[in-house]
Amino acid sequence: MKWLVAVLLVLLAVFQYRLWIGEGSIADVVRLQREIARQQAENERLRERNKLLAAEVEALKNGYDAVEERARSEMGMIKEGETFYMIVEDK
Repeated sequence: MKWLVAVLLVLLAVFQYRLWIGEGSIADVVRLQREIARQQAENERLRERNKLLAAEVEALKNGYDAVEERARSEMGMIKEGETFYMIVEDK
């Protein structure tokens, strides 16, 4: 009878190890759930960025206003008859 109790205790210890420490344990599941939540947040952020980029591409394809705005802000271009002023801040 003692050997049966010893075997059962060993089996209990093995199962407890898998439950608390091993692969698929509660700690592992919690870590994976956090990773999934972090990845879902990252995916949502990238999805929003892609929407903005798609809207910007569509605006650049369909109208000159977006092209003009980019040319002015990024390249410093001006229309004929306009005067370009650049304000340089002191360091």
